[in-house]
Amino acid sequence: MPAFFMVIRNARRCKVITKDLRVNEEIRAREVRVIDTDGTQIGVMPFRDALRLAEERGLDLVEVAPQAKPPVCRLMDFGRYKYEQSKREKEARKKQRIISVKEIKLRPSIEDHDFQVKAKNTIRFLKDGDKVKVTLIFRGREIVHPQLGHQLLERLAQQVQDLAIIEKQPKLEGRNMVMILAPKQE
Repeated sequence: MPAFFMVIRNARRCKVITKDLRVNEEIRAREVRVIDTDGTQIGVMPFRDALRLAEERGLDLVEVAPQAKPPVCRLMDFGRYKYEQSKREKEARKKQRIISVKEIKLRPSIEDHDFQVKAKNTIRFLKDGDKVKVTLIFRGREIVHPQLGHQLLERLAQQVQDLAIIEKQPKLEGRNMVMILAPKQE
């Protein structure tokens, strides 16, 4: 088997060990330090005695610190622990907001009505919580007058100043002038 396959397989194995906790018979240590359900230390005891204690109480023996000497195990209801953990992760995912970047493209010779439509779209994107990348495209000899493009981007920034902050000032990149607007945090 090639060496790079061994690395991948070993990386997967390490990931599983660090992600999942060892429970009951999966624990490999001979002696373990046992912690009760309320957090008090019971003490260091042989693994079999700790497992018997957990079974008597109707709980699981879960290895919480495998790197310690001796490993630390906690008496707990592992099913309930996993359920509560998944609920916490689900709640954390709900609170996350994925911010995407929307792009508005303009030309220096844009008509006033078209500019107003682009400004309305920019406002809508900002209200949705997305960042907006405003790209002003210069064609042909228009590049000779970058100050006109700068004025146009400043005008757009003035129209959305209540909703946005300028994250990146207008800057000429090749034949395009780019400005990034981010929604204001309440």
